[in-house]
Amino acid sequence: MSNSTTADKAMTSRLVNSQAYWKMDAGRSLWDVQRACLGPVVESRAGRHSLEIGMGPSLMTMSSIPHAVRWVPTVEFATSPSTLVCPPDRLALPDRCMDVVIIHHWLEQLENPHHTLQEAARVTADNGMLVLFGFNPLSVKGLAHQWRKRRPEFPWNGQWHKLGRLRDWLAFVDFEVERVDYCCFRGLLNASCPEGREALGRRHNLPWGESYMIRAHRRQQSAYVKRIKFALQRPVSSSSLGATRRGKPAHNQSHQDT
Repeated sequence: MSNSTTADKAMTSRLVNSQAYWKMDAGRSLWDVQRACLGPVVESRAGRHSLEIGMGPSLMTMSSIPHAVRWVPTVEFATSPSTLVCPPDRLALPDRCMDVVIIHHWLEQLENPHHTLQEAARVTADNGMLVLFGFNPLSVKGLAHQWRKRRPEFPWNGQWHKLGRLRDWLAFVDFEVERVDYCCFRGLLNASCPEGREALGRRHNLPWGESYMIRAHRRQQSAYVKRIKFALQRPVSSSSLGATRRGKPAHNQSHQDT
């Protein structure tokens, strides 16, 4: 069995495992607030193509970008002719072709998430936007995730990444974080995100929301300015003009002697 086949089966298993969560009250509530967080960012976003590498239902349904591509690990999950089926670390797309690229919780489920992030950065246009959704390890559930042994069901079976690590990974692919938004401010045992608590947390962007949304863009390198060097000649010495600061020219001296 090849390594690629093994990886495909592992990703398929994790994707199937996550579907039950998004149908539960807790998953639907999280998806709702994530979509509300993303909506203002993509509703008026100009562009022609978008790519969504999503663990749950599509978040790009409110986008005005006409050509929305959704990635899946195997063909059995394809829902339209435009579905992209390929390894996430080898996207079958040309460089810098996507105006918006979204990775929704997959970085927590992959063995080499930085490889997928590198590919997502590669296909993001120069003036495009890369959006990362993940579970916040500094939230109430994040702390519980660290204290208890990793459970086999989603989302506890994933590796929750700290913001600093993602900043480092983005910097490695020449991207920088534009903004981080937090959402889903609920307790450990709450399935829903109370509206009042959610509004307060979103208004002040408190850093202990259960989920974060990172917006990043490609670093724009400043244009190289070539400095013009003027070839100025060296100052002409007075001796080369046949003059001196002392005495008179030789021909005048000889004229006086006669």
